[in-house]
Amino acid sequence: MTATAPAQDRAGQRDPFPLRGRHALVTGGSRGIGAACARALAGAGADVTLLGRTAATLEALKDELERDLGVRAATVTADALDEAALREAVARAAAGLGGIDILVNNVGGTTSAPVEKVDAAVWHQALALNLTSTFACAQAVVPAMKAAGWGRIVNIASTAGLKGYAYVAPYCAAKHGVIGLTRALAVELARTGITVNAVCPGFADTDMTRDTVDNIRAKTGRDAQAARAELAALNPQGRLIDPGEVAAAVAYLCLPAAGSMTGQALAVAGGEVM
Repeated sequence: MTATAPAQDRAGQRDPFPLRGRHALVTGGSRGIGAACARALAGAGADVTLLGRTAATLEALKDELERDLGVRAATVTADALDEAALREAVARAAAGLGGIDILVNNVGGTTSAPVEKVDAAVWHQALALNLTSTFACAQAVVPAMKAAGWGRIVNIASTAGLKGYAYVAPYCAAKHGVIGLTRALAVELARTGITVNAVCPGFADTDMTRDTVDNIRAKTGRDAQAARAELAALNPQGRLIDPGEVAAAVAYLCLPAAGSMTGQALAVAGGEVM
């Protein structure tokens, strides 16, 4: 699919479905930020393939997208730690709903420990889950995007890719790597019609943050409300980020009108990182 100007209806208004005819692949797409991104892209008219580990959860969201938003949707399963399986899942996604125009790399996760207690397995798993999976999926979709002359790759990084946090050294290293990868690909692909950007959420109201709260409770004895307040206090607005706010930024970067936005690391964090 080649680049076009934003479509307009007969009244001269912008098309309310600017991604109609595009196919988006969202990894880690069954819940949290990934699910919010899938809904936002489908709301803009894109057909969506959801990639994740749990078929039942993926299928439930697929049914919702088809029923409520009227788009085509599909699912593919893979463990993001298995690079070969991940690449094969991307190929199945392209075969299912057609060439992938939009890739949202949302897979990620973290564990918490002092640096001296981080063993080699934890380190390598953090890099595989957060960084290698992002590279593998991007590499898999680029040839077809180049041939089409249009593409959008959005990597969900983190404020941990823009600053340091204590006790999550592997996660910070991996997310800094995602930012570096984003910038390198943006320059390499700048003349191909493909844009590559990162969105960097602060602590968001997701399962991963709830796991962090549980970890704080277990290690400090504080209750859940106090632990959540500690994380929210990192945001100058004093709150956790809603996944829909992250999805709105992702959806914007995927629009035809965002063709000049590339190589950016867009913080969605209430001013935590400026």
